[in-house]
Parts: sequence; structure tokens; C-alpha cells
Amino acid sequence: MENKNAKEMARMAIHALEDKKAEDIRIIDISEVSVIADYFIIASGSNRNQVQTLCDNVQETLGRAGYPERQTEGYQTANWILLDFGDLIVHIFDRENRRLYDLERIWRDGRQMEIQDLDA
Repeated sequence: MENKNAKEMARMAIHALEDKKAEDIRIIDISEVSVIADYFIIASGSNRNQVQTLCDNVQETLGRAGYPERQTEGYQTANWILLDFGDLIVHIFDRENRRLYDLERIWRDGRQMEIQDLDA
């Protein structure tokens, strides 16, 4: 089932991350393999301040567009921040924890996407 809101949220979140110079942004369509969300977005920041800034910008961008956030975890430590927007979950890591947790490998059954795929 196609969820236009999830695609729009994902596009907006990616632009918010790019705006603050997030590193290695990945999109995984998990709609066929999990009921927890349609999309994961995974991105990295180079330090604690940047990770928190990335988080703040995603929250502000999606919030202004009327997409309420359900939950945020990990903001204070900022080594892995999880933003839950329902059909979209955004993971923002520092470099070390991104390698450690390797969500791309864990969720390899999902479909890796490019940002252009969200326009389809």
C-alpha cells in the first residue's frame, strides 16, 4: 500500500538533513518487511552538536508541515538519536555508533532507495 504522507515526510526529512550537512544519508523502505514504519532514514553527524542540530532541523521541518513526532530517544547523549514520526523513523548517528549498530545490515531485507525514488 502506497503511503503518500510517508514519502512526503521522508523527502522533507532528507532535505532537512542535507540542509545541515548530514553525512551518508540512506533511505530504506521497510514497508514489506515490518509493520513499525514504511521508511527508515539513516544519517550521520560528525560530532554531538551536529547530531543534535540534525535532529532539531528534522523536528522543526516536519513539525511545521504538520507531522507530529511520536517520540524522540537519545537526544542528550546524541550518539544515536531516534525520531519516530509513525510511518517514518529517522536514525541520526555519530560515526562510531553508526558503524557499531550497522542498521543497513540489520535491515537488509528492506529495499534501499534513492531520494529520486520518493518522487515516483
